[in-house]
Amino acid sequence: MPVTHPRQVANAPSKPVVVYDGDCRFCMLWVRRWMQVTGESVDYVPLQDGRVALLYPELPRERLERAVHLIDTDGAVYQGAEAVFRSLAVNRSRRWALRLYQSSPWVARTTEACYRFVAGHRSLFGSLTRLCWGQHVERAELFLVRRVFLGWLGVIYLIAFVSLWTQVAGLVGKDGVLPASHLMLQARSAVAESGIGIDRYRLLPTLCWLGASDGFLRFQCAAGATLALLVIVGICPRVCLALVWLVYLSLATVSRDFLAFQWDNLLLETGLLAIFLAPGRVLPRPSREKPPSRTALWLLRLLLFKLMFLSGVVKLAGGDATWRGLTALTFHYETQPLPTWIAWYAHQLPLWFQKGSCAVMFLIELAVPFLIFAPRRLRMAGGAVLALFQVLILLTGNYTFFNWLTLGLCLLLLDDFAIARLAPRKLSALYSRSRAVADGSRNGRWRWREAGMVLLAVVVVGISAVQLLSPFGRLPSWTSPALAVHRWLAPFRSVNSYGLFAVMTTERPEIIVEGSNDGHGWQAYEFPYKPGDPKRRPAFVAPHQPRLDWQMWFAALGDVRQNPWFVNFCVRLLQGSPDVLALLEKNPFPDRPPKYIRARVYNYQFTSPAERKRTGAWWKRELKGEYLPSISLEMLKTPRS
Repeated sequence: MPVTHPRQVANAPSKPVVVYDGDCRFCMLWVRRWMQVTGESVDYVPLQDGRVALLYPELPRERLERAVHLIDTDGAVYQGAEAVFRSLAVNRSRRWALRLYQSSPWVARTTEACYRFVAGHRSLFGSLTRLCWGQHVERAELFLVRRVFLGWLGVIYLIAFVSLWTQVAGLVGKDGVLPASHLMLQARSAVAESGIGIDRYRLLPTLCWLGASDGFLRFQCAAGATLALLVIVGICPRVCLALVWLVYLSLATVSRDFLAFQWDNLLLETGLLAIFLAPGRVLPRPSREKPPSRTALWLLRLLLFKLMFLSGVVKLAGGDATWRGLTALTFHYETQPLPTWIAWYAHQLPLWFQKGSCAVMFLIELAVPFLIFAPRRLRMAGGAVLALFQVLILLTGNYTFFNWLTLGLCLLLLDDFAIARLAPRKLSALYSRSRAVADGSRNGRWRWREAGMVLLAVVVVGISAVQLLSPFGRLPSWTSPALAVHRWLAPFRSVNSYGLFAVMTTERPEIIVEGSNDGHGWQAYEFPYKPGDPKRRPAFVAPHQPRLDWQMWFAALGDVRQNPWFVNFCVRLLQGSPDVLALLEKNPFPDRPPKYIRARVYNYQFTSPAERKRTGAWWKRELKGEYLPSISLEMLKTPRS
């Protein structure tokens, strides 16, 4: 039941008219938002306009100054919250608010009381509005944001494919460490025995069912890089994004350990959601684009929230003493997989600074992500903090394209108002025309497309909710359907859980691989980027990922029985595989392969400033023991029966 009683004016307008205080900046900001919602269906006139007193003498000025008024087409006059609800209700998507107001006396009284309080403190709420939204409370368009994000994502895809292209033969080629052809041979045998049928393409989603030769693996890398270039320039973006996602999934599936990292999963998840954000056009025509899907946008923002929040949660939920004691960073710079030379300097910082940095990190990972769902200016401030955090990480560690991809997701916290300041004026003008076209073409067909995304949103949000709840203990029974869907979709690696370094490594074991021709004199193989020679300075290599170097870090944390690929790697060295040797920095046996290979584990530590000044070494190391005893091809031969 409305709490205000309509008056009547004799001169009824042809369409609803909203009268507001044109001298109030707070009112002006929100009227702009209402104009966007109602379009041309409602006229907005400031009470200072002389036409108001002339056309509607029944409305005293002092009453108009206290509250916004709506004059309907039947001459009825409404004020306060009811006037707002009735004016916005010309937009069908906003009629629920008016129905709730009319059907619930409690809602009517509460909203009117809130309106009166805000109207009585407009200066305060004007300041709060500017703090939270800035100068734009209206719903911002995202044409420029979408274009920049998709271009950024295309660059990440291009880097990922080119990086893998240079290594794929040595990693999973015919003479590589983990041949994809062997995997596909086993898969075909399993299919023949079990009669799985078409479901094999879900269980092992890869184009390598067509073939797994070195040429086809390289072709997939080349095709992915070409598609990424098309995404960058904006040609047929939706189709190209779908194809580039499929190709990357194909390579990730057959590469197994070498493409099993969280950033590979993040790229697949981001790439899948980006398909639904991309425009459906064939050629770049900014002036004719339809608006981006808000559903896809918020799913990508949810992905950023999940990535950051879970990264903080797993550190505390894992029970690791170094994280809870805020001492983890005293180890991190030294023990992370591929530190940069800046990490050496960061490692030398005093304990109080390391603890303070760790506390700030938890604040960024656990609190700042909630700003993703805050009003405009707070959201962008949160995005700036998250972006700065990623920059600091990539300065001290080589996490491939992980940080760069996360920076791309941070771009989605901006809007066109923010990006237009940096974009070329001509480009901004093109997208302004696109906005004008879009405002006039929001028809039922477009709404149906958005409605078609509801299923995707339900699946992604449901699985993400399970992933966000998992670290906190036993899952409630209502999550069972989401878990079942997640298990079915798991091979596609496109709705994932995240969280690096749940348990901080406090030592740095490094595997040193050595070869010998006589079993007495041993020479070390040098990897391009992982620590080996103590005097070699840690380098910057990201966004390229030397995937064998990375796997060596993980292998050192366990033993050889947990890493069967490592034995395959050593066998390839004994065979002198050119593709595998190309993954290394230094081959001490350039003429012919050695007869014996062994691997030993050293404990590496950063030197102190005094030690580095004295020796010139960035690392110091101590032998821990044997990782793989001496082997030869003769020892590995199996007698024929």
